[in-house]
Amino acid sequence: MNVSIHNTLSRQKDALVPETDTFRMYCCGPTVYGPAHIGNFRTFVVQDALRRTLECSGLKVKHVRNITDVDDKTIRESRKLSMSLKDFTKKWEDKFHADCEKLNMLRPTIEPRATEHIAEQLDMVSKLVDNGHAYPARDGSVYFKISTFDEYGKLAGLDRENMATQATNSAGEANIADEYERESVSDFALWKGRKEEDGENFWKSPWGEGRPGWHIECSAMSKKYLGDTFDLHGGGIDLCFPHHENEIAQSECSTGKSPYVRYWFHSAHLMVEGQKMSKSLGNLYTLDDLTAKGYSPMQIRYALLSGHYRQQLNFTFKGLDDAKSALAKLVKSIKSALERAGMSMNDFKKLTTSKNKIEGTIFESAWKALCDDLNIPRALGEIFGAIGKLDGNKADISALASLMYALGIDVSQEAIEEPKEEAPAEIIAFAQQRWEAKQAKDWAKADELRKKVAELGWNILDKKDGFDLKKI
Repeated sequence: MNVSIHNTLSRQKDALVPETDTFRMYCCGPTVYGPAHIGNFRTFVVQDALRRTLECSGLKVKHVRNITDVDDKTIRESRKLSMSLKDFTKKWEDKFHADCEKLNMLRPTIEPRATEHIAEQLDMVSKLVDNGHAYPARDGSVYFKISTFDEYGKLAGLDRENMATQATNSAGEANIADEYERESVSDFALWKGRKEEDGENFWKSPWGEGRPGWHIECSAMSKKYLGDTFDLHGGGIDLCFPHHENEIAQSECSTGKSPYVRYWFHSAHLMVEGQKMSKSLGNLYTLDDLTAKGYSPMQIRYALLSGHYRQQLNFTFKGLDDAKSALAKLVKSIKSALERAGMSMNDFKKLTTSKNKIEGTIFESAWKALCDDLNIPRALGEIFGAIGKLDGNKADISALASLMYALGIDVSQEAIEEPKEEAPAEIIAFAQQRWEAKQAKDWAKADELRKKVAELGWNILDKKDGFDLKKI
């Protein structure tokens, strides 16, 4: 069964069909200047689910996700701390990877760093200058000339006729910033001439010392690892313009190949308790913030996947509590089915791969929902609708395991919290007498008291330094 997604470029739902025997996808990765927050991870987790779903559909996937380790923010923050750019970004890159592992995200096939691909970026900028799509400025910067690309704006749906294209922005200055607002449509920096605030973070180029602009990084790295054109490009909706629009322009103008990417996959923003995330509101939560409040990484992942990727997700603590309850119900049902099949949770974990057949099982409707524009909320609803029918049938158990793989939910990490019932004082007293008899090696009395407690409906569970009581 083909997987389909809403293609931002075509503005319709398209089946994802690779041009080669491998589906090639590129996702904009983190800018490593601090810990990633849940808004970042919503996008990364959705991309991870798409990759996993493609693998479950039978496709071989080559997944490239970059590390942005040089831009305005990384340079500014590293210099504040008097750290080298390499040491500073490595710290936050390691933290990002640790968080990804906790959230059960697959590692990309290739994860290139921008600073390790300066030569590829310079080569692309040189081509754009040579073919008239870019021009050097007096300060050593190089700009892409938007007016030379007739299709500029096709991804974001900009009105070409009414779009002001100029070599300077509304302030009358060249647009040197890595990021800018939608209203500021101007020629953008491919290479940025060295400035005092860059410190020692510069490289040599034909136009003088400087560093790459943010947009050129992804074009150069995707070209190296996926080719002049490839299947799918993903990112948050905030990257659609200007970042992805600029990628298309510089890539197609440097290679002469079109389209640069056939499918564009954008996920919507995340709100927190109905408000936009911001430091000033104190709602810019990291994974560590939420685990410190008692939520597991799988509960957080479940909550991040609970809304459709194209709809704004309102992330709430009630939603986290609901995710916790839903996962507990799921785990309990799976454990019950495994017991009937004579299997363990470890057996289920071994089955959690992309290889099991889902069609023809009680979970086929959930699989169809995943394949239909990655409709995870509907897929989860179908899973819970079918799970009541789950018995010891190994085909159904295997199908559910593959759905867990597609969603990236590791149910083996979730322990079911059984409610503890307090034993009556009389039972506690008998159990205490039995403990004392055991300590005195009066085995006959200890056995008699154990049986008495059992007859009253309780089991004594011995521990090294005492005992617990559990209702039978």
